[in-house]
Amino acid sequence: MTGPTTVLAADDGAGVADCADYWLCQEVYDWSGMDWLAENAETLIATPARILLIVVLAAGLRLLAHRAIGRLTDRTATGAMPTILRPFRSRTPAAEEVIDQITARRTQRAEAIGSVLRSFASMVIMGIAVVLVLGELGINLAPILASAGVVGVALGFGAQNLVKDFIAGIGIILEDQYGVGDVVDLGEAIGTVEAVGLRITRLRDVNGVVWYVRNGEVLRVGNKSQGFAQVVIDMPVAHDTDLERCRAVMQEVADAMYAEDEWAGILLAEPESLGVEQITAEGVFLRLTVRTTNAAQWRVGRELRMRLKERFVAEGIRTPVPLLSASGAGAGSR
Repeated sequence: MTGPTTVLAADDGAGVADCADYWLCQEVYDWSGMDWLAENAETLIATPARILLIVVLAAGLRLLAHRAIGRLTDRTATGAMPTILRPFRSRTPAAEEVIDQITARRTQRAEAIGSVLRSFASMVIMGIAVVLVLGELGINLAPILASAGVVGVALGFGAQNLVKDFIAGIGIILEDQYGVGDVVDLGEAIGTVEAVGLRITRLRDVNGVVWYVRNGEVLRVGNKSQGFAQVVIDMPVAHDTDLERCRAVMQEVADAMYAEDEWAGILLAEPESLGVEQITAEGVFLRLTVRTTNAAQWRVGRELRMRLKERFVAEGIRTPVPLLSASGAGAGSR
């Protein structure tokens, strides 16, 4: 047998010659004693072995990457990493619902980030492995890469809204713009966030309506639940009211509430009665502000309004009487 890659076997089994990989061909011939197997040792043995090695290494790297990402996200979910809401936990030891919301938010954010990282790691590792395997098979990668580029451009134009949603979702999660339990204003929808995904955000408004908002359509976010909340109460009184006395009464009511043990962990700063905020034809509005935890801001506001109204009645402070419009007066005279 002749040729640059032909195996030449001696009659006495001395070995082979003129082989592309002489050592491999020689070993295969010594082991099997078959010329055709020695001739094709590169194709039948070496190439499959290299492909198998590439696949095993890729699977091992993918497993290690997923395990490392899993440990990272587990530390985030269990609170090993700092969160923006942790400084207020010491002021609210009894607010278990607040802690539950923080935990749920941190867990979902960690799971979403872990899912993105695992998908990215798998795509990169398996992509490199596929390219290496195709190279071992002797396939020309240039036309394939060119075709993949054209297909990618076409898919990019066709699914640009979907890509926009995913990119925006990744930004929302990584930047921690909002999370589970936050009360947010997304423009068309205002409510409590129930789930944050890579493509959509689900929230429920005060009427119980569930809204599904595409992340790519979120142009601005008003988060009412990050850090602390400021409860602002404007109480209307009649024009002839002793405003200084009224302001002092409002301060007394708020200070009494601040001193109670039930509200000590919820009210984060001493209330401030700021005085006259607005004067209209109907009456005078006096403003009271108090800083609270974000989860209790609505409960604090309702309690303060009820106490102020009861105290106003006890002190004889009159609220303004609504003015009748000209059209309403005319209709009544008829």
